[in-house]
Amino acid sequence: MTEPGAYIALEAAYRTEAFRVRATLIRLLGDFDTAEEALHEAFAVAADRWPKEGVPSNPYGWLVSVGRFKTIDHWRRESRLAAALPVFAAFAEPAAREPDIRGPIEDDALRLIFTCCHPVLPADARIALTLREAAGLTTEEIARAYLVPAPTIGQRIVRAKAKIREAKIPYETPAGDELSARLETVLKVVYLVFNEGYAATDGETLMRPDLCAEAVRLGRLVVGLLDEPEAQGLLALMLLHEARRSARLDAAGDLVLLENQDRSLWDRKRIAEANAIIARAMARRKAGSYLLQAMIASTHVKAPSFERTDWPRIVLLYDALDRIEPSPVVALNKAAALAMRDGAEAGLAALDAVIATGNLDDYPYAHAARADLLQRLGRASAARASFERALALTHQRAEQRFLMRRLERLAAE
Repeated sequence: MTEPGAYIALEAAYRTEAFRVRATLIRLLGDFDTAEEALHEAFAVAADRWPKEGVPSNPYGWLVSVGRFKTIDHWRRESRLAAALPVFAAFAEPAAREPDIRGPIEDDALRLIFTCCHPVLPADARIALTLREAAGLTTEEIARAYLVPAPTIGQRIVRAKAKIREAKIPYETPAGDELSARLETVLKVVYLVFNEGYAATDGETLMRPDLCAEAVRLGRLVVGLLDEPEAQGLLALMLLHEARRSARLDAAGDLVLLENQDRSLWDRKRIAEANAIIARAMARRKAGSYLLQAMIASTHVKAPSFERTDWPRIVLLYDALDRIEPSPVVALNKAAALAMRDGAEAGLAALDAVIATGNLDDYPYAHAARADLLQRLGRASAARASFERALALTHQRAEQRFLMRRLERLAAE
């Protein structure tokens, strides 16, 4: 393989395999930080060897093997684990150099998520640690998603790792009641991973399909573990969002709003699968927040056009969602639906009431939504101020370009 081809393959492997490689190395090496070092060392070796030797048929297994052996070599040289070396002797056998890791890798990533979501850890630490270790998000990306300083996130992660070591939390997928007890946090983390892939907080591109694919894969695994409507609702919700992915960006990679999307580009196979999952979950008569969100998304994709969307149904679903899991973002989305059902003035009044609480001051989508409603009402000056506020708050290049175009069109009116 040519050198450029090898580097393209290496980049693809990092996007698609780093999640699982990191998770497996944590299981094999027993430590988060050691596994992270092993991951980077494995990719450094790959960058040197793949252009010369070709890309291995099983990049995942190759990277795990190299990362593991490099770490063991470090341990030997430093004599830190001299007394324990016999335990690792089997790793050095020739047969182990190309391990067959096709078995239940589903999963080291899932086991890692359940470990990071152990109830002994504080809730905010569980989510930060999982996003860092299982999804590979940087501390800065997590901090922006939660609107908190990066050092705060870093401290949470460090403390969580120390707690896992001190409490000797097992690296496993729990069973029975313990599995159900961790489900809420696990689902939240999987959805956060998906959201970062669907609307990246930073970077040139709006979407990271690798993260979306990994979140959907994990969602399927969780549904396989538990016959739980909320897990099914989350999987359906992610599938419905994924179904619209090809229509979300134009040829230049810029954002296309739902109202302007070419619905013929939507993936009808995914939509049908998601709707079947929703029907199965609804039969249990136990609707939680993810299932309600999936029902909202399903209502959107069933509509023949944006204008013919069943907005009264969407408002009712947001009412239900606001009752069981109230949040400023839910209230924001409900205000947008009210604007479509009852008019821009009604939507703006509802949105301003949410913004007045101060909970969305640094949330760019709130200011962009307000700007849109103000523009629809002919209040150009106020709309411009809200668009500028949204632009100042977003770090995403595609969203910045979208907002700048809105400002340019507003100036031309």
